[in-house]
Amino acid sequence: MSKNPSFPYQNPGLPVEERVRDLVSRMTLGEKVAQLSAAWLSELSDDAGFSADKAQVRVGHGIGQITRPAGGSSLTPIQVAQATNAIQAFLTKNTRLGIPAMVHEECCSGFMARGGTIFPQIIGLASTWEPDLAEAITTVIREQMRAVGAHQGLAPVLDVTRDPRWGRVEETFGEDPYLAACMGTAYIRGLQGSDLRTGIAATGKHFAAQGMPESGLNWAPVHLGQRELREVFLFPFEAAVKEAGLASLMNAYHELDGVPCAASRELLTEILRDEWGFDGIVVSDYNAVSMLAEYHHVAADKGEAARLALEAGIDVELPGIDCYGDPLKDAMQTGKVDVTLVDQAVRRVLAMKFRLGLFENPFVDPSECSKAYARAEQSTLARYVAEKSIVLLKNEGGLLPLSPDLGSIAVIGPNADTIRHMVGDYAYASMADLMEGGEQPSETTRFPDRFPPTMISLLAAIQGRVSTGTLVRYARGCGVTDPSREGFEEAVQIAQASSIAVLVMGGKSGLTPDCTCGEMRDRADLGLLGVQGELVHAVLDTGTPVVLILMDGRPAAIPETVERVPAILQAWLPGQEGGPAIAEVLFGDVNPGGKLPISFPRSAGQVPVFYGHKPSGGRSFAFGDYVELSANPLFSFGHGLSYTQFEYSNLQIKPVQVSPNDKITIQMSVKNVGDRMGDEVVQLYVHDEIASVTRPVKELKGFHRVTLQPGQGCTVTFQLTVAQLAFYNREMQYVVEPGRFKVMVCSSSEDIRLSGHFELTGEVTPVADKVFFSHSAARFNL
Repeated sequence: MSKNPSFPYQNPGLPVEERVRDLVSRMTLGEKVAQLSAAWLSELSDDAGFSADKAQVRVGHGIGQITRPAGGSSLTPIQVAQATNAIQAFLTKNTRLGIPAMVHEECCSGFMARGGTIFPQIIGLASTWEPDLAEAITTVIREQMRAVGAHQGLAPVLDVTRDPRWGRVEETFGEDPYLAACMGTAYIRGLQGSDLRTGIAATGKHFAAQGMPESGLNWAPVHLGQRELREVFLFPFEAAVKEAGLASLMNAYHELDGVPCAASRELLTEILRDEWGFDGIVVSDYNAVSMLAEYHHVAADKGEAARLALEAGIDVELPGIDCYGDPLKDAMQTGKVDVTLVDQAVRRVLAMKFRLGLFENPFVDPSECSKAYARAEQSTLARYVAEKSIVLLKNEGGLLPLSPDLGSIAVIGPNADTIRHMVGDYAYASMADLMEGGEQPSETTRFPDRFPPTMISLLAAIQGRVSTGTLVRYARGCGVTDPSREGFEEAVQIAQASSIAVLVMGGKSGLTPDCTCGEMRDRADLGLLGVQGELVHAVLDTGTPVVLILMDGRPAAIPETVERVPAILQAWLPGQEGGPAIAEVLFGDVNPGGKLPISFPRSAGQVPVFYGHKPSGGRSFAFGDYVELSANPLFSFGHGLSYTQFEYSNLQIKPVQVSPNDKITIQMSVKNVGDRMGDEVVQLYVHDEIASVTRPVKELKGFHRVTLQPGQGCTVTFQLTVAQLAFYNREMQYVVEPGRFKVMVCSSSEDIRLSGHFELTGEVTPVADKVFFSHSAARFNL
């Protein structure tokens, strides 16, 4: 049937609400339900490519979304663009109303696609403490995704995580709600751009509190009170909605107090829409709707699961047509689901499609899309972020940086000569492993070009950086999880024969059983897996100085190893430029300035350990420590050393008495008193000394990363709004209370350099408009 161009919904000059109203009025039940689910590219294709016959069967009434045509296939960018064009052509020309589809993709650490730029995994990005870098990364991701016809990215992960056993720690911005909110909102701004018609709809996930699962297990229940849920775990999401205009949100898999998040009207409607004013779409995490029946057992069948999810506020079921297909239609025909529920979700879906400009511009130019990929500046950005993400955990005796003129270097460890172990779980290479059933790449692989052709291992980067007179010896020593010690002898021999030993240890990220971090790869213990720890100690016993590089998506160190190793670098999962970036830090071309976004526990038995605990937390009464272990973290939140030193001075707090509507200016001087250029992250913490409910001993309220030349100083200024001191009181009212507040200016959460106080006067005052962020600036001395 031909489309009448005079229909109001086809008129781009009309308001979105009017276009939606007109289009919904013209839709049949089948057409409405079709907008609430998705289809895989493979369901619409055969060996020859896109199949109109298969599409007629699967999406003849239209479809809400297309699932990961790039990230779920081996297609090149040009082929993805051609495929999405073919789908959109079918939908706009061969369905009754011509409604185009949204195309969603994964983009956690880069566009998860063949040819996409692989940036450091998000925990590494968080270690930069530079929101501008998050926005720069997602600006690249936006361009690459839009070029192939994608419209929605299933990121960022806004979960605050306080259990490093959980496999998805690597996808998060760490343990602190303020840091997660700052980095997350910047990520969203870059991805969505200034206009969704040329942007990508960001998807905040996982709503809510998935980062604190029972026993560290994925999908397990989360146990939280309402106050902690709102103040800590909902904070980044609320900031994303109110400050960054988040376009989409995804539910979490787990339950909160007996209610699965996918069935929680309190979360997905009352808080998200009614309280916060969210006006985007809510999509289910993959298979989360059917899980209401099959996993959580709160629904008798898929039709009831569809009803519960729609009532809660889930608009689109991903990744395919399931509960929101025939089960939903049957439930509607028997009166178990009211059509108004479906209409509500359809209106939201269509409104988003209009906002994205899909009706006016559903196609892309395949001949142009390759220009968005493999540009030099994209690799340069990946290198720069990787350099900024590396954290110097320890450097006894100034062992680092190394001289490139050393006589010999032993490079040892399972992560030294691999590029696969540098990428996160939602990188294309990791997903390709999953799609091939965990098989390793071979000449007959169905997923070629998993890595950029210029990507090199750390071993190769070291070999390329040292002088021509330096001998680089290599021994793998052991595997990541393999219990074999057969390689120990060779590793020990080359260490004994070398001036220094660089040990590259850690894990492998992904979703297959051989991986040690990533989604579904949770751990019962922390530290180095397999016999890696034994290998480290065997090399230490040779007396050769050791530098330990940790390449892992979560904290992976143990006290005994940390105590013995003189120098340690945390490299996380540094992405496609990780090898050269780490080498540059090793040899002093780059001075490390990253800071930890998550505390390192001494033992899994210490979990959860985080800096912002309550006054009664963080210690055992009355002796403080455990019987066998310190109660302090192995490395604290915000920790990170440098090859230079910084001096803090001249703290000024003005005014020292404030009222509820005031702002406080906090200013201090920072100077590089060493002999190298370096970065320092100045961190501002505040403590409410007496309150009606217990308050954290410290709360991050601001940070600013500065680069200083030797001898150079600067003045860093924070402007803190009193409303940022608000909390939920005993009546669960969001208020500021009068009292005395301690100000701490720190190099880490435990390294307090300056402290002072101010007094909040007046009465208990409700705060209607939440203030999320302080403002900071640096003025450099000439």
